[in-house]
Amino acid sequence: MGPDDSVILEVDSFCFATGGKEILRDISFRVRRGAYVSIVGPNGAGKTTLLKCISRIYRGGRGTIRVRGRRLEDYRQQDLARQLSYVPQADGRHAPFTVREFVLMGRYPYLSPFSPPAPRDLEAVAAALETTGTGGFAERYLSTLSGGERQKVYIAAALAQETDVLLLDEPTTFLDPKHESDIYRLLAGINRSRGATIISVTHDINSAVVTSRTVLALKDGTVAYDGPAEGFMREDVLCAIYEKPFELMTHPGSGRTIVAPEVP
Repeated sequence: MGPDDSVILEVDSFCFATGGKEILRDISFRVRRGAYVSIVGPNGAGKTTLLKCISRIYRGGRGTIRVRGRRLEDYRQQDLARQLSYVPQADGRHAPFTVREFVLMGRYPYLSPFSPPAPRDLEAVAAALETTGTGGFAERYLSTLSGGERQKVYIAAALAQETDVLLLDEPTTFLDPKHESDIYRLLAGINRSRGATIISVTHDINSAVVTSRTVLALKDGTVAYDGPAEGFMREDVLCAIYEKPFELMTHPGSGRTIVAPEVP
């Protein structure tokens, strides 16, 4: 095995512009197999754009993105979908499908257009439903589910895709504390038990450092921090990125440094 075989994603000197505006500038980082990476930063920093460039929802740009050592543009879309799965940010729209039908769509990289699902496809769907705890409402329509239940279904569809890398765009947006905790617990379990690589965009700094091992912080389209989660929680680092002071405290359960709630 070569020295870089553990690196599953490489982004080198990547720049991306749209509408005449440069969104990402000289982005470089590496993600190793089995990592849990949180992408954080102020609004407009380019977090979602970066995730969409990695998943090739947005095409183009300058520089290089490699998945398993292979340039992104060298993949056929179907082959790339066997390497990366993408869970989009919730937008309030509901697809007119049952949970089981929607999760089965996650098998699209393997399905033949004119053939019924194979036993392997049905097994993958059943395993994804079980892992996410969504099997109990597999025959319900997505429109009947709560936000937390739907988010688990979206993750189930990504798991049914059977990739090594899950890209998630703010997976807990609009969720109440219970469902937010459920989603983070689910992702941590997938990371530990399956060895899946998790790359997740989030606005929640505390959740980022408690759940992930690595933080990638963007500011104005550039990398402002790339390193261990605990190293991110320093007042000088946070102030440089967010341009405001922070009060820090020790989490009573994990012992990690977190941001204390602000008092008005």
